[in-house]
Amino acid sequence: MRSAASPGNFTTPLLRYSAEGRNSRLAQPRKLMVMSALEVENLRISYGDFEAVRGISFSAQGGTVTSLVGPNGAGKTSTLEACTDIRPITSGVIRVLGMSPGESSSRVGTMLQSGGLYPTSRPLEWLTYLSRLYPSGRNPRELLDLVGIDPASRTTTRRMSGGEQQRLKFAAALLPRPELLFLDEPTAGMDPQARRNLIDVIGDLRSAGVAVVLTTHVLADIEELADHIIVLRHGVIERSGTLAELRGEGSSLSFDARAGLDVADMMRALPAGYLVVEAGSGSYVVEGEPTPVALAAITSWLADHDEATTGIRVGRMSLEDLIIGDAS
Repeated sequence: MRSAASPGNFTTPLLRYSAEGRNSRLAQPRKLMVMSALEVENLRISYGDFEAVRGISFSAQGGTVTSLVGPNGAGKTSTLEACTDIRPITSGVIRVLGMSPGESSSRVGTMLQSGGLYPTSRPLEWLTYLSRLYPSGRNPRELLDLVGIDPASRTTTRRMSGGEQQRLKFAAALLPRPELLFLDEPTAGMDPQARRNLIDVIGDLRSAGVAVVLTTHVLADIEELADHIIVLRHGVIERSGTLAELRGEGSSLSFDARAGLDVADMMRALPAGYLVVEAGSGSYVVEGEPTPVALAAITSWLADHDEATTGIRVGRMSLEDLIIGDAS
């Protein structure tokens, strides 16, 4: 159990999602999600002639954290805004808890990177106002305690620090007892202790069956939270999977080359027991011991087929490599 709350710090004891009812700080959601909480099919979003999101498809399950990652301009925020009915789509299908975005707003929590606060309101005033949208929602005072903000604070939101504003927006996202929670850069501006406690709360929500869709540039958040990672680049999904799958936990040889190489033919050039997969567009992983024989077989195959490579790496791909990659 954690110590008593103090203003500006996540030190309030966390009462988990439980069957005891709404007196619990994190009372259970209406139902645990056992199906896809979010389904996105062939989503396209254009701004004039520029296509920011180019036909992506993915899903998010209850009880998991799905992380959309990628460099700036990859299409992450546009995708999140479309899923929350803030931004219109050009084409494609989005289903939120089995419905169109916006139809299930009373069961969805949203924390966007910017906006979401009324500048001259005090924290309790703002949460109390928003709580009227959710007759069965959580108690605003308890949520402020949860995120380490004194309910009696008379500081207006515009005078709060960036980290305090983030915590207040996170509390607002929890008001409807969400079954699906969208978080855009949730730990931005937070001090280490505040970040650690927010990570713990998100973990508790996942354990309770809430589906969490997260975007962040904080690599540690991804490593600690993400069950499934979707890497976006130039509006398309470059690769997806668990962190272990994307990094190649069972292998230690990877290389970049032209997309669409004949991996089956490449495997025939390797000793028995090796597997070659194209983990992302033009990013290849050789699963097996990175022996000199295996390395020579790969380089010989590339040379024989006149295929250039931008580099062969021995060792697991770092998370930074996966997200940033070749930014050109």
